Amino acid sequence: MTKNNANTHTNKVAMVLLTLGLSTIIFPLYLTIVIAFKQPSEMTNSISGILSLPSSWSLSNFREAMEVTDFWRSLSNSLLITLAAVCLSIVVHSLMGYALGRNKAKSKFYSFVYLFIVSGMFVPFAILMMPLAKQTAEMGLANWFGVILLYVVFYMPMNVLLYSGYLVNIPMALEEAAKVDGASTWRTYWKIIFPIMRPMHATVAVLTALSVWNDVMTPLVIMAGSGQNTLPLAQLNFQSQFGTNYNLAFASYLLALIPILIFYIICQKQILNGVVNGAVK
Repeated sequence: MTKNNANTHTNKVAMVLLTLGLSTIIFPLYLTIVIAFKQPSEMTNSISGILSLPSSWSLSNFREAMEVTDFWRSLSNSLLITLAAVCLSIVVHSLMGYALGRNKAKSKFYSFVYLFIVSGMFVPFAILMMPLAKQTAEMGLANWFGVILLYVVFYMPMNVLLYSGYLVNIPMALEEAAKVDGASTWRTYWKIIFPIMRPMHATVAVLTALSVWNDVMTPLVIMAGSGQNTLPLAQLNFQSQFGTNYNLAFASYLLALIPILIFYIICQKQILNGVVNGAVK
């Protein structure tokens, strides 16, 4: 009886925590949707005015937001940068994770390189911002290509950590069997290891895509003045010295949310498998 009471108490606590967690997601999303459909005249300083439903559900804010941000051009720039960064990250970081994960326990050199790369997670972007802006300008990389290269470098520590951790779940017997059959290390990786790491590829793809898609600082610092706006960078047009047009801004945020949400829904099963298996060291 005591055990049943303890289980009941645990379930109640879990339900309360889940409800609180869910409210932190639903409430901001509700505000975003409601404000995106409202007209500026419906926005008041009172709480009831902000929380109330719009008098008419109009798409005018979305149309105007698309015009202000040059939506299709900004969207294409964001898609290009995100897709390129994700594809390069999967190829480069998985190779590095494989090389370091299989050798760091055998060699002090590989162990040092692994720790050196992973330690990059603790370096804040604010420290690197000005040197990178100067270097990219001098090297002619103050454009979308330079931004893609920086993203591949920025997310290398976390992705290498994930890939090397996931390799623990892949038995060495597969590689040994391929070696006996005469396969080279390169062929073994691409034909056996790379396909097996598909769940981790999905995890890395979504985590990298979310970070790149929502990033403002890197394009702002590197591509300032180039006229090549990403979607988050174009959304800064809604903020001025005297205030922010929340109706248009929130409408634009919803539009920007759709592509990355679709991408996440497609990959969510693989992401869960990758996170769970990659957590085993």
